[in-house]
Amino acid sequence: MSIFAFSGRLIAFTFFVSIGLVQTAYAIDETKAPAIVKKSSSGICHDEHSGSYTRTKRFTAYPSVQACLDDNGKLPKSSAKRIVKQAANDAINEGRKFSYLYNRKDWPHWIDQDKDCQNTRHELLIETSTKAVAYKTQNECQVLKGAWYDPYSNDTYFESTDLDLDHIVPLKFAHGRGGSFWSRATRQEFANDTDNLILVKASLNRQKGAKGLDEWLPPNHAYRCEYIGAFMKVVSKYSLTLVPSELRTVSKMQNACSKSNYASLLEQGSTG
Repeated sequence: MSIFAFSGRLIAFTFFVSIGLVQTAYAIDETKAPAIVKKSSSGICHDEHSGSYTRTKRFTAYPSVQACLDDNGKLPKSSAKRIVKQAANDAINEGRKFSYLYNRKDWPHWIDQDKDCQNTRHELLIETSTKAVAYKTQNECQVLKGAWYDPYSNDTYFESTDLDLDHIVPLKFAHGRGGSFWSRATRQEFANDTDNLILVKASLNRQKGAKGLDEWLPPNHAYRCEYIGAFMKVVSKYSLTLVPSELRTVSKMQNACSKSNYASLLEQGSTG
């Protein structure tokens, strides 16, 4: 073998060894990094337990599996079984019914039941306005202006865009307390039931999120007892199962309301 051929092979060997060391170092650094959830280019959400986690190099990072799913991600089949098992164990430990992963798309809302081009939101805007409404267009499908009293804030609003249509018992809250086992038709009924809908200041609806009575009450103290009553009416109507700690809190609240002991009620709950 000539000295040139030997030198060429030595250089090649050194190059591949160097590449291998770089790849090994990268893998070690990656395992030391904080665990993130990777959404691959095909839309699959991989956490650190996924067999494809380290192999997924091109991805969008998320802080949790739920955040990835909320951004239209999907679970790999292997992870789906493990997550369902973990959710079942969590439900047992927390003393509540097991529920599958929540997806708002599984709860059809703001439907046009009577096919008149006005969906649930706009029909309620029309029904609850204290003055004649103005529409966005001549076809009168969407409401633009009116006058609506919001009991959460104790204020009146005149622009429909200032208001959200709130589910008194949030969809996600109901999902985790029995609603995950309902048919799609029942979920649609719940999501559009006017017993469970109220027009309120948008920022307060978003502040409330999916919280129950033990975590959130309207900032308008004078409305709190009525809100608690409306919430529990829906819970009873749909036979939702509250967690024991929630039941204890609600019992105290109802007792305070029945005795007109508002001073006690004012200290309960949170406004965010």
